[in-house]
Amino acid sequence: MAMQARVIGPEEAPSHWQPVPANGFVRCILSGTELGIGFSMGTQTVAVGGRVRDHLHDRHEEVIHVTAGRGLARVEEAEHPIGPGSTVFLPRGCRHGFVTVGEEALSFVWFLAPGGLEAFFAAIGRPRVAGEAAPAPFPRPADVAEIERRTVFGWAEQPKA
Repeated sequence: MAMQARVIGPEEAPSHWQPVPANGFVRCILSGTELGIGFSMGTQTVAVGGRVRDHLHDRHEEVIHVTAGRGLARVEEAEHPIGPGSTVFLPRGCRHGFVTVGEEALSFVWFLAPGGLEAFFAAIGRPRVAGEAAPAPFPRPADVAEIERRTVFGWAEQPKA
């Protein structure tokens, strides 16, 4: 059977509030697993003062395209300013993270090939309904390292005990 085209509205995709340190939320728009395709795609909004911890994907390539806000992309040992229109390509094994800068949330589109990032976001987040107020910051699950291992991470910065 041929793959069907899809049009997905702004709030039709599964969405999850994210724990500290990112806060904010993700939308998992295309699931590689669900669709049987070689990538997943979504958006992430990192709250003011938030960050995406340093990590790497040992079996995946990732593309980040910034749509709003300002931040820093930490790629290996370098920091790069990013803003609307900036694109970051991250090959397998490349350590990276993102930090918001300024008074506006950092929003970007992400592509991960092959897919799977949506399983991570669902496992660590809380379901989000469009229009609801953001919850108070909440902690990552106690088993976050195991969730990372079984999803798409080769390594991720762990909180200090």
